Amino acid sequence: MPQFFTVDDDFNNSRLDKWFINKVVNLPHSLIEKIIRQNKIKVNKKKTKSSYRLQTGDLIEIHDISKFKPSNDKKKIRYLPKKGEINSYDEYVIEDNENFIVLNKPIGIPVQSGTKSFKNMIDILKKTKYFENSKPFIVHRLDKETSGLLIIAKNREYAQLFTSLFRIRKIHKTYLAITYGKVNNSIKTMKDNLIYYENKKKIIQKAISNLKILKSNEYCSFLELNPITGRKHQLRKQLLNIGNPIIGDDKYFLNNTKRIKTKCLMLHAYKIKFMIKNVRYNFKAKYNDIFEQFLKNNI
Repeated sequence: MPQFFTVDDDFNNSRLDKWFINKVVNLPHSLIEKIIRQNKIKVNKKKTKSSYRLQTGDLIEIHDISKFKPSNDKKKIRYLPKKGEINSYDEYVIEDNENFIVLNKPIGIPVQSGTKSFKNMIDILKKTKYFENSKPFIVHRLDKETSGLLIIAKNREYAQLFTSLFRIRKIHKTYLAITYGKVNNSIKTMKDNLIYYENKKKIIQKAISNLKILKSNEYCSFLELNPITGRKHQLRKQLLNIGNPIIGDDKYFLNNTKRIKTKCLMLHAYKIKFMIKNVRYNFKAKYNDIFEQFLKNNI
């Protein structure tokens, strides 16, 4: 039986292959092209191309793609962690079961390798005891500079379940942040149209986050944040937009503000809760020592 998906506002004007990677499974682009050529993916009941720009409300039909697996012929050069580094991940793991792990991601390491980073969490996790009989599946991301709760699935079934839950906004996340300046007490919700660029094309996406001030003074504010949508760098961009950028953010800051030098971005994924297969989960992760010390000394 085919699977059916309806494109929501989050992926309006996005390429079909980008949607597939984010919402179904992360496969090499060459394999996605092959799947589409073999008519395993249809949009509005029609054969299409990977470059097709989706529109809100498009109906995507996906037939059995279980036989399509990445080839091992060309092995990617991966980061090879040392034994001590592998064992150190025991202190970060909060939940470990047969289908997924939840860990408190440390600062300064990306979830996966990229053009600007070689060392990454996925290559380290592959060598740990948690993935002796499986491989890690990324179901969401945290920025390299952000610490806190991260879910990694152990099998394709749970990877797809988590992806679906994120898509319909049934996974609820809470962040803690320390920002420059005193945040206006009247701000309870931040609503923005954030601008992104994909292949030099401008894309505008709606972003919504709830905000609660925990502590503040004239120099900085300690905030609890609940993103409703899940845009790239959403909280960082929205806090900049209200004039209170996150301390330690070298990408989104105000030029006329004297910047405080810190060893990390003061943004932490604090809580995450969801229900999967009728089981409720609720996790909390303590912020790192640098965050704690800054909070103690400044607010």
